[in-house]
Amino acid sequence: MLTQSEANALITLKKKRAKKDSYDFPQRGELLTIPIVSLDEREAFLLDINRGRIRLTKCTYQERHQGIIILVRLDVDGPPHPNPEVNVVPFPYLAEYNGITLPCPHLHIYVEGFMVKWAIPAPEDEFPRTHDLYDTLFDFFRYCNIVEPPIIQKGLL
Repeated sequence: MLTQSEANALITLKKKRAKKDSYDFPQRGELLTIPIVSLDEREAFLLDINRGRIRLTKCTYQERHQGIIILVRLDVDGPPHPNPEVNVVPFPYLAEYNGITLPCPHLHIYVEGFMVKWAIPAPEDEFPRTHDLYDTLFDFFRYCNIVEPPIIQKGLL
């Protein structure tokens, strides 16, 4: 488990693609996992793009560290997310979402002691195009500080 300051540092760390490979945006029901590294190549990450099987507009984007620690996850057109209900909310910005179930799109950010159990509505200024899954991917790259993103072909969505 990471401390909050470690997680925040990893999220804001500038990153780049680990390989010069080209990928196809996943089709319905597919998962694509792409290696990402910090600019100095000391930290390794995985970027997941997971498409829904039934609902064409359902997609999850997530950034992981050490293979298993989810730092950021954006859920588009998936099921609603129930936030924990706690007596002491870990951060003031989460107070209004304490015990609340949020519809999609919503954003999960690592919270020490909770991992990604908390979600907030996806900020519209960061993710203004959630109706377009391919464009949203590039918004997610920006949000995760991936300054040299992997090459992903749009293909058939």
